[in-house]
Amino acid sequence: MDMEVTAWMSLYHMTNAQNDKKPFSKATLKRIWSFARPHKTRLTQYLVVSVVVAVLAVVTPVLAGRIVDAIVHGSSYEVVLGLAGIIAGIAVAEAALGLLARWLSASIGEDLIFDLRTTVFDHVQRMPIAFFTRTRTGALVSRLNNDVIGAQRAFSDTLSSVVGNLVTLALTFAVMVGLSWQITLLALVLLPVFVLPARRMGTRLARLEREAANHNATMSTQMTERFSAPGATLVKLFGRPSRESAEFAVRARRVRDIGVRSAMVQTVFLTALTLVSALALALVYGLGGFYALRGELDPGSVVALALLLTRLYAPLTALASARVEVMSALVSFERVFEVLDLKPLIEEKPDARTVPDGPVSVEFDGVGFAYPSADKVSLASLEEVAVLDTRGGVDVLHDVSFRAEPGQLVALVGSSGAGKSTIASLLPRLYDVDKGAVRLSGVDVRDLSLSAIRDTLGMVTQDGHLFHESIRENLLLARPEATDEEVWDVLRRARLADLVESLPDGLDTVVGERGYRLSGGERQRLTIARLLLARPRVVILDEATAHLDSTSEAAVQAALAEALDGRTAVVIAHRLSTIRAADQILVVEGGRIVERGTHADLLAAGGRYEELYRTQFAEEASVS
Repeated sequence: MDMEVTAWMSLYHMTNAQNDKKPFSKATLKRIWSFARPHKTRLTQYLVVSVVVAVLAVVTPVLAGRIVDAIVHGSSYEVVLGLAGIIAGIAVAEAALGLLARWLSASIGEDLIFDLRTTVFDHVQRMPIAFFTRTRTGALVSRLNNDVIGAQRAFSDTLSSVVGNLVTLALTFAVMVGLSWQITLLALVLLPVFVLPARRMGTRLARLEREAANHNATMSTQMTERFSAPGATLVKLFGRPSRESAEFAVRARRVRDIGVRSAMVQTVFLTALTLVSALALALVYGLGGFYALRGELDPGSVVALALLLTRLYAPLTALASARVEVMSALVSFERVFEVLDLKPLIEEKPDARTVPDGPVSVEFDGVGFAYPSADKVSLASLEEVAVLDTRGGVDVLHDVSFRAEPGQLVALVGSSGAGKSTIASLLPRLYDVDKGAVRLSGVDVRDLSLSAIRDTLGMVTQDGHLFHESIRENLLLARPEATDEEVWDVLRRARLADLVESLPDGLDTVVGERGYRLSGGERQRLTIARLLLARPRVVILDEATAHLDSTSEAAVQAALAEALDGRTAVVIAHRLSTIRAADQILVVEGGRIVERGTHADLLAAGGRYEELYRTQFAEEASVS
């Protein structure tokens, strides 16, 4: 590796290193080793190959010097050709070992990335919904990409670089001193001129690169939010596109200016180092030639010293930036471990039970609940704030008790923000209660396995979320083993079969991000079809018909009536006309059940339900 390449590599690592001087504990190193341990055999092989390559790199210049001496001294062709053959053999060996080292490096690095990513991904999936409501998606994705790759670099690049450079440095220095200690010491005088600028320029470039990265991240966030269907709509309605364009241009212009400055800094730096390289070689050839003419040094030794010089400066420069590289990798590991150290609030017990067979009852027994504070479910770095919000822990549900017998339909009504959706979220254990208990067929949901809960409950949420995948894939999320016949059956029951048949790709039609290629009513009916495919024994509908027009609502209500037949249901209703036949209606206000009874009983009581019904009926009458 020549000095210019070394300069580029040193500058690159210093520029891209993360500036963090926090000390790292032995516990952190042990956790890092726990990820590396499964690959220790290949790691050992990698280090051995790196050492052998380092040794061969020092042998070649020495042999080149001996060829020069053989020529000068008039040795036989056999000697020259023999030495040349050895150099050729070493070159082939270096090439082969280089390929082996690269394969080992790539396999170790990619395996480590796989282990880290799958571990973080699986851990994040276990986090509560509160974690996702607070975290910026881009920041979380960065942990799975940039930080994981930064951690992987510690093994695929830094470790072998440090070991290989130490061996190369020791052997090169020993050989050079053996050839001429005077020239070796004089050559080292220029070392600070080579290393110090790299550190200073690296720091300066790192500062520019971090600023550019921040601007790029902001532009990326702006594009992600503005280029989504709802974001683009909002900008067109209220955002003044010209203002958005001007804000984007300011950041893009700054990134452009930084790019020009960075290019000039790098060019000046590399030009200076090329000059230092030429001066160092001139010193070796000049002083070495002087000694050679005086008969104090062989001509071949002069050539060997010149070739070895690059083997001396290259590892010294690389080792000068090794600490920065190691700290950068450790910071990446710390950021990955930071996510893994967040404890999921929902844990499955080792002896978790299943839901008893047959129809299922639902019971809330004295339930009290408060949303967790940010410090329990989030990280400041993932929210991209300086300090986490300390609010939380205030009860939003108070002594909620009711029971839905198998096959019964219980409806929750009340003002917005009264706690209806919170009650519904406790059944599938999206959150755990703080007081009391939620039971399915008499078994506390905290004692059930998570898979048992998911198999028992089916829920349609208010927003009717869909993935940017095909209609088939969105439906099979409920039951992957379902056949096409079953899929078409639920589409017919959800009054969507005619629509899907009319699409060019049928079931393979991609619905777009969040399903925005479909209308609001079509999206909601597709989520209801997904529920029908799941065949749950308990159904939770959270404003499931809120986005439907009258025609679609009537069609879906007929499908839901079929789906709810014989199943226990908890329904959050906005339109009170849709839950008149409920076995029990619960009026929720301020996190408490303030009224309960049938539709007729509550109307006769003249309380809050009667007020809600009268107000809504008057609004619907005025609209019509």
